[in-house]
Amino acid sequence: MSDELGRVRQMWHLLEPLHAVLYYAPEAFEEASALGYAVDERWPSYFAWRAAPLGEAGAERVVDTFYSFSPAMVGAYVPAIWSVASPEAVLAARRRAVDRTYRTLLGEAAAAPETAEAAALVRRVAEAADATGRPLAAANAALPWPDEPHLALWQAATALREHRGDGHLAALAAAELDPVEALVSFAAIGAARPEVFASRGWGGEEWSQARERLLKRGLLADDGTATEAGGALRAEVERRTDEAAAAPWRALGDEERERLVELLGPLWVAAIGSGLLPSENTLGIGKV
Repeated sequence: MSDELGRVRQMWHLLEPLHAVLYYAPEAFEEASALGYAVDERWPSYFAWRAAPLGEAGAERVVDTFYSFSPAMVGAYVPAIWSVASPEAVLAARRRAVDRTYRTLLGEAAAAPETAEAAALVRRVAEAADATGRPLAAANAALPWPDEPHLALWQAATALREHRGDGHLAALAAAELDPVEALVSFAAIGAARPEVFASRGWGGEEWSQARERLLKRGLLADDGTATEAGGALRAEVERRTDEAAAAPWRALGDEERERLVELLGPLWVAAIGSGLLPSENTLGIGKV
């Protein structure tokens, strides 16, 4: 991996937890409950929070843009989530949820000059991102920027993670990996246990059929682990993903990137140390 792509992946590892706390924070579940969503599981609010920038997206749109979820699972929540609250109401609640979560998570650091400095740098990167052909990135980039630095930081991190995610889908398509094959092949390189990927809603038969398809392509061994070819294909997917995510980061100079790593470090520690995020995740953070 080149130095540039290594830095791009490092920034993803630093920013992803700052985005993802929304989906697990008690404050976010309280805001979701106030809107009328069931909170005995995280999926109603997850689909609402993440899809709201797209407007009243239907199941097919969410299946295409989220990619890794089974159509049956998406259909259980979408479009029903919009009968509970409009996308506009969800976005307003999402901002309140992020505000409350970050104030709890970061304490006084939420309003610190260092957080404002980090937010300004990450926003510059997010605004430099070309969202053409990247629907989730484009939808989040089109939202108005909040004045509060901690909220601007979350929004910039979110726009960038969706920009990276949209590029990742293109890399999976180039590798001819359909949604369930993408998960099976990711589990095969040890990104997470197969049980973790069960959260995406694919049935046992669907998982088995995907394994068979990958076996026939020589990408899996009989024990479900990746062959040399399978590992190489997944490495190529991650390399293409990093390449697609790299351009916006060129908006910062080397010293600015180093300064941003320094600024994000304590915020990353706060997010990881909160205990809110699962130790294993479907994105392979910390594993790839």
